[in-house]
Amino acid sequence: MHESLRLVLILLAAAVVAVILCRAARLPAMLGYLLVGLLIGPNAFGLVHSSAEASELGEYGVVFLMFSLGLEFSLPKLISMRTTVFGLGSSQVIGTMLITAIITLLAGLPWQTGIALGGAFAMSSTAIVSKLLAERTEVNATHGQNAIGVLLFQDLAVVPLLILIPALSKSGDSLWMALGMATLKIAVALVILLYFGPKLLRPLFHLVAKQRSPELFVLNVLLVTLGVAYGTGAAGLSLALGAFIAGMLIAETEYRHQVEDDIRPFRDLLLGLFFITIGMQLNFQVLWQQFFLIVLTLLGLTLGKLVLVAALARLFGHAPGHAARTGIALGQGGEFGFVLLALAAASGVVSESVRQVALAAVLLSMLVAPFLIQQSDRIVRRFIASDWMFQSMQLTALAARTMASSDHVILCGYGRSGQALARLLEQEEIPFYALDLDPERVQEAAAAGELVAFGDATRREVLASVGLARARALIITYNDTESALKILHLVQDARPDLPVIVRTGNDADIDRLRAAGADEVVAEVLEGSLMLGSHAMMLLGVPLNRVVKHIRTAREARYSLFRGFFRGVTDESLALDDHAQPRLHSVLLPADAAAVGKTLADMQLAGYEVEVKSVRRRGQRAEAPPQDFSLQEGDVLVLLGREADLAAAEGRLLQG
Repeated sequence: MHESLRLVLILLAAAVVAVILCRAARLPAMLGYLLVGLLIGPNAFGLVHSSAEASELGEYGVVFLMFSLGLEFSLPKLISMRTTVFGLGSSQVIGTMLITAIITLLAGLPWQTGIALGGAFAMSSTAIVSKLLAERTEVNATHGQNAIGVLLFQDLAVVPLLILIPALSKSGDSLWMALGMATLKIAVALVILLYFGPKLLRPLFHLVAKQRSPELFVLNVLLVTLGVAYGTGAAGLSLALGAFIAGMLIAETEYRHQVEDDIRPFRDLLLGLFFITIGMQLNFQVLWQQFFLIVLTLLGLTLGKLVLVAALARLFGHAPGHAARTGIALGQGGEFGFVLLALAAASGVVSESVRQVALAAVLLSMLVAPFLIQQSDRIVRRFIASDWMFQSMQLTALAARTMASSDHVILCGYGRSGQALARLLEQEEIPFYALDLDPERVQEAAAAGELVAFGDATRREVLASVGLARARALIITYNDTESALKILHLVQDARPDLPVIVRTGNDADIDRLRAAGADEVVAEVLEGSLMLGSHAMMLLGVPLNRVVKHIRTAREARYSLFRGFFRGVTDESLALDDHAQPRLHSVLLPADAAAVGKTLADMQLAGYEVEVKSVRRRGQRAEAPPQDFSLQEGDVLVLLGREADLAAAEGRLLQG
């Protein structure tokens, strides 16, 4: 008993140290877990003599990781990014597996080993890539969207690989028999779970939720997760596959977000233990003996994957710079690579010496990845001359559009808050120009005649191209303190006299932003509190004039500008899987569109629960057009509605 307690204490202490060090270095905690595991394992300082017991705990970390992946699975999200996910993503995974299999065959290893290694090497680190892209405000950039789409397909590819790899341990007819049985089992399991699952899960969660007991809710989540995982394990499939299916089932219920919050502590703790056990399995003696092979594998994994992804991105029509940045973002191994390597070793598909080399290469590639991504701009400009030319052309075109503008307002961000602010500026006939990094939003807004362009406001040359030297004010409409600080630094260097207003979600950041040069900081917490207080006071019978006085006094104490003004609109971009929220969508009518020559009444769009907000025709915009408005070729209709209704209405306009 004491030995088990000693093991748990060592693992917990190692986890604490790993998280502290990685937080200080601004790196994903996963890398710290791997390194700490390597140091405390039996092949280093030997604080833990065997990783067998710890591996059992770590296996549950994989179960909860796959469960979380199932929770995040969204068919609408995949459909909206289908070209990137199923085109670029599938090409990357299949290409990596084929190239790895060919290399292993040339090295004299079985093709089954090549397929297993290829599947592991095809994975990239979602934790590292998403974190660094978010820090660099590049999630909505072209290469950021490419990387996210490929990562989505990699996550999906894990599921068939969990079935395929154990079957590869067979040979000859037994191999095909094993693959056939595995396919049959997964088909039966999916039919049973996907048919009967929703019929059982939704009433069960309703019953548990009615008890209003957080403990019971968490217990029920654990029961469902581990129960479905046990069921697939008993059927000869993996525990991780069952957990993924359980997550998919719960994702279809209204309890998805609550479940995700409740399960996170268990997932993060057990997943941390899993990565520690992976680090413990690295053998220094084997690593030293195979040092040159490990370096060669690392170079092949990092550079080979970078070149492959970049080449595929070019084939899908992306500019050289965007393609290269996508390759740099994905040129490393990932978390699921460790899972697949452990499964391959347990199934006997990969030998221990080969696994040690692959583990070391994947780990080192993940350590190198943050530095490569942070230097991606410098690398791309160094090796791709056309990238700088392409960016220069874009900036020149942007500057040409704003050349005649002066005394205008620069809006950094064109989400909900940016668009609401733009409407107010339009009403007061104040010229403005907006920058945003969401290509879909920019495309639709520009098609509707809005003055918005794709551009990163944290770059000096982009701000200069939209007339920073001639601007009247600059407003940062999105809630990202680090990005706002970068913009403030650039403005202070170029135009220290320019008034800057910043939005923030946290009062704690107000002093930092003001010290960096913000003239005013609008805090969402304060405004939300004022609205809650005002409604509460009115419901409690406080006279309206006294409520208004309280709000005015609070605002005047906080703000030096815009006293008495309040706008409770958030600019958080709509989630890809949030279909309940209405959004704007622009539809261009080509010559062969069914709506050309007909009136809005003829199209009967009201039946689709879609509202026509405006129609843009040859640079002129008609707001709220009447039902007898006749549609012509080249018209751009701005529709308001939910995603599914917008798609149906667009089909009606274009195809009849």
